[in-house]
Amino acid sequence: MAKHDGTSDKEGPIAKAIEQQTSKLPSDLFLWSALGSMAVSLYLQAQGDRDRSLFVGQWAAPFLLLGLYNKIVKLEGSEGPSSKE
Repeated sequence: MAKHDGTSDKEGPIAKAIEQQTSKLPSDLFLWSALGSMAVSLYLQAQGDRDRSLFVGQWAAPFLLLGLYNKIVKLEGSEGPSSKE
């Protein structure tokens, strides 16, 4: 299997613009959003609103994934370590 050097996988202008804006957000924002959605889900479950509880509770995973993506972009940049040249 050939090694991938990353030279043909350049980010488009839209992806770069999105990454520039999201990199301004603190990574903690996504963690607190996930925890908040779990807390609201627990509250709704306690109130007997099972459907809304499940809906809101499912937001936690996407928030955590967005936080992880945000952290990776901040550490490595959108095109990896070679983009800092």
